[in-house]
Amino acid sequence: MICTIQEISKMLGGNLIFENLSLAIKTGDKVAVVGRNGTGKTTLFKLIAGIETPDAGSIHFKKGTQIGYLAQIPSYSEEVTGLNVLTMAFEELLQMQHQMSELEAKMSTANPDVMEKLLRQYGNIQEQFTLRDGYSYESEIDKVIQGLQLQTFVNRPFNTLSGGEQTKVMLGQMLLTKPDLLLLDEPTNHLDLFAVEWLEQYLRDYEGTVVSISHDRYFLDQVATKIADLEDGELILYHGNFSDFVVQKEARIMREFQEYEEQQKKIKKMKEAIKRLKLWANEAVPPNAAMHRRARNMERALERMEKVRKPLIDPKKMNLSFEAAPRSGKEVVIMEQVNKSFGDKALLHEADFNVRWKERVAIVGRNGTGKSTILKLLRGQLDADSGVVQLGSNVRVGFLSQHLEIADPKKRLIDEFRNEVNVFEGEARHILAKFMFYGPDVFKRVSDLSGGERMRLRLAQLMHQDVNLLMLDEPTNHLDIDSCEVLEEALEDFQGTILAVSHDRYFLNKLFPRTAWLDSGRLTTFEGPYEWARKKWAEQQVLLENEAPAFVPVERVKAVKVRSEEPRSYEAEIAVLEKDIAAIATQAEGEEEWEVYESLMADKKNLEAKLDELMAEWFKHEA
Repeated sequence: MICTIQEISKMLGGNLIFENLSLAIKTGDKVAVVGRNGTGKTTLFKLIAGIETPDAGSIHFKKGTQIGYLAQIPSYSEEVTGLNVLTMAFEELLQMQHQMSELEAKMSTANPDVMEKLLRQYGNIQEQFTLRDGYSYESEIDKVIQGLQLQTFVNRPFNTLSGGEQTKVMLGQMLLTKPDLLLLDEPTNHLDLFAVEWLEQYLRDYEGTVVSISHDRYFLDQVATKIADLEDGELILYHGNFSDFVVQKEARIMREFQEYEEQQKKIKKMKEAIKRLKLWANEAVPPNAAMHRRARNMERALERMEKVRKPLIDPKKMNLSFEAAPRSGKEVVIMEQVNKSFGDKALLHEADFNVRWKERVAIVGRNGTGKSTILKLLRGQLDADSGVVQLGSNVRVGFLSQHLEIADPKKRLIDEFRNEVNVFEGEARHILAKFMFYGPDVFKRVSDLSGGERMRLRLAQLMHQDVNLLMLDEPTNHLDIDSCEVLEEALEDFQGTILAVSHDRYFLNKLFPRTAWLDSGRLTTFEGPYEWARKKWAEQQVLLENEAPAFVPVERVKAVKVRSEEPRSYEAEIAVLEKDIAAIATQAEGEEEWEVYESLMADKKNLEAKLDELMAEWFKHEA
């Protein structure tokens, strides 16, 4: 066991989060913690990471366990770039590299008496450096930069990056550190589809232990080998991925419900028997003491009986249903030959895009390619540089964004709701209760709402507006799995048109039979869900790469052919190589820096190998 959690309890703000919670995590496990928002998943992570302490119980780790958890974004000095932050993961290797450089400098001026000692020290450090793959740490950093798509901002000062960019850099640093126990809280939130795919593969191959919190069902299916379900303060461990967990949990609930019902029948029969015995004992003349004793013994047996708890078959969920709205025209979204650039970066190049009444279309692509820009163009927040962008007749847009924009954050939740939906306060409270805002919750300040609560508030507003075109920008980002499923059911019943930007592949595959793929300014529409479109897009990329040579002008091909027919001057090439080798040898003789000397000798060796090849080719040609 790398981590053992024993009967821990935790209270926050007077509320009991969980009690007597236990979990055993084995070395190499890939565990996912799932549960509704507010059940205490992040609190559990903070307890494991040592940021908070349990009120009761204990958490034990295997000796020497290194834990990686991104609790909060640190601040660095102005000159520290994102690349510097990634490099900090190899602090010990960098120190060893510095020590080796210092020893090299000493060895260049050391007398023979000290040289042996310095060489021994250098050899020991170099051996450790090599064993820990010190010569490949830069390629590890490059792999993470490519995988998490950090290229566009990794060289900028860290403090100037956006919150999402900083989170991605810190995630990269944590992956490079390779802790024994890796704690990931919603790791896919700021990643695009390609980065999520890379992270899945990375975590599958990860040699350490991974514990993650995620609502991305596709990610959980790909990575998790165990699911820890946190519900009503109780943690139950299931073996398998998320799909296995759904089947197993349903079977367990049905089994527990049958046990509960059988016990309730038994309890009912015992209570009836006790009542009957007491009645008979009292009706007897004189009263029957033996029957009273039997009744009392049965009561004691009933009190001692371990009661089966009634399973939570239908937990509280949102109640979503869109109001019927008048239909729009046949053509809902029209984009023809649209161009849009920001500075030197062209996001859209002669893009054509059309959506018809009642179609479900998803827009996918890498981060920064312009997916949200398309929604802004359609909503009139941006103007196209050229081309036609318009909505059809009688189109009424409802927009749902992961970032709820509110003019007055000090407003109460109920006031913000009524600002969009014109109803009395009593009716507003009734509606908000369907979205899990109960009692005093409706008087919270909007600024105090969590991401999931803000999303529920916006959904409540949208459900009671006459909209026939829904534009969704990452709608599942802050919702738990139960809420995602309720949203999906409501969208399936929606009688209008839906246009969505999302990286939730489960959501995309389930709801959107048409996929628009945005890449390098080109918008390609595939008549199929995301999974199918992903394969077709990959096939297109292969075809484009294979067709690339066909675009080389004929004149260039001829020119190359003419040059290749000219007789090759082997003597001139050999003379140049011999001259270069002699120059390197002369430079190496007077070089005092050990690293520079090693580099020169490596260059000399490469040139000598080229010279041997050239000599052999020359002799063969002459023969």
